[in-house]
Amino acid sequence: MNTGSDEAGGATAAVDGDGSEPAEKPLGSRAPEFVQARRALHLSWQVGVFVVGLAVVGAGIVMLPLPGPGWLVIFGGMAIWATEFVWAQLVLRWTKRKVTEATQKALDPRVRRRNIILTTIGLVIVAVLVGVYVWKFGLEMPWNIKE
Repeated sequence: MNTGSDEAGGATAAVDGDGSEPAEKPLGSRAPEFVQARRALHLSWQVGVFVVGLAVVGAGIVMLPLPGPGWLVIFGGMAIWATEFVWAQLVLRWTKRKVTEATQKALDPRVRRRNIILTTIGLVIVAVLVGVYVWKFGLEMPWNIKE
């Protein structure tokens, strides 16, 4: 998937030589034709899309410290904005490119081996700390310990 270009107007990448990669959608409004044909209607459409996207992004920001899928909701709001605004389309393309790079990096055998080793060391440290706590205090909750 090619998300490398930020140029406006038209698809940025044609189908790969083997025909496996689809072309990117062009930048710009994805409003229906009859909406785009009328300036006042199109402006109202953009305001509506902006307000709905802002509400979704705002809900995602609220969910960051509270229970809920905060980042997922924020990216959903960005996707709503990207249906109408070029700047949001560019942000989403950049994000997609970075996530793809991180995924490829995480699939590297050396990185996976390092992550497994670090996770194992972390789990051993936690198990030792829990073992020391249980040995010293038993299965008593910390707030019930009287010393």
